[in-house]
Parts: sequence; C-alpha cells; structure tokens
Amino acid sequence: MTGPRRRGIMGGMSGPYVIRGSVSLPEAELMWRFSRSSGPGGQHVNTSDSQVELRFDLAATEALPPVWKQRALERLAGRLVGGVLTVRASEHRSQWRNRETAAVRLASLLAEATAPPPKPRRPTRIPRGINERRLREKKQRGDTKRGRSGRDWG
Repeated sequence: MTGPRRRGIMGGMSGPYVIRGSVSLPEAELMWRFSRSSGPGGQHVNTSDSQVELRFDLAATEALPPVWKQRALERLAGRLVGGVLTVRASEHRSQWRNRETAAVRLASLLAEATAPPPKPRRPTRIPRGINERRLREKKQRGDTKRGRSGRDWG
C-alpha cells in the first residue's frame, strides 16, 4: 500500500498531462464519469464501471493562455457541448487504463487544437534556365512526333 489510498499494480496516475511546453491539464478541472462498458460479457466483465467519460470545460478554464483557448474553441466548435469537451474511453478492461487513455486523448486533442497555424507558403520563382530548358525539350518532343507522321512517304 502506498499512502492512504491503495494504488494499482502500476503505481499512481501518471502525473500531469502536458499539452505543450509548460501548460498541462489541470487535475481540478477534469470531470470524470464512470459507467459500464458495452460489449461481450463474461464473468465480472460488465459489472464493473470500466467505461470512462472525461469532461473538460474549455470555455471556463483559466489553465490555457487566452490565445490558445480562443484557437481551441474555434477548432473544436463541432465537438463542444456548451463549451465542454468530452472524451470517452472503453477499450481496456480496467478502469485505470481507460482513465489513462481518456486523459492522454484529451491532452493530444487540446495540443492539436491549440497549435499555431502553419506559416503561409511563400511562392518561389522558377529559375529562368529551368523554364527555358523545359520549353526547349517540349519543342524537341513536338518535332520528334511531327517527324513520325506519314506525310512525306509517298
């Protein structure tokens, strides 16, 4: 036993889930809900609440920098219900592993949604020599094909 609460075989929950840099998911703002997983039965399998639903109030959080928050609200607009982002996990048979999966999934979703937009592409000019060579080769090819027509054979 470690401390007042008994931990699983793997130890405690693996720390704060980093979104990017020094910003991580605030444990206090995560809302957990557990329910029975669907799927094939078996002894004890559907009697434990192993499905995990993790909710994070994106609209009300103060953990993210304002710019990131705005970006995430815009990009995840389709997934939000009242400003709350919900992630479900039920792949694993143990609740603990599903909790890990859900938290990691939420962190990666937020990391993706808060990423800065890609730099705009600067159009580059094609060097004159390359363009001239292309036109020269085109002309040569056209001449070759023109030479194949059977006009001159009489």
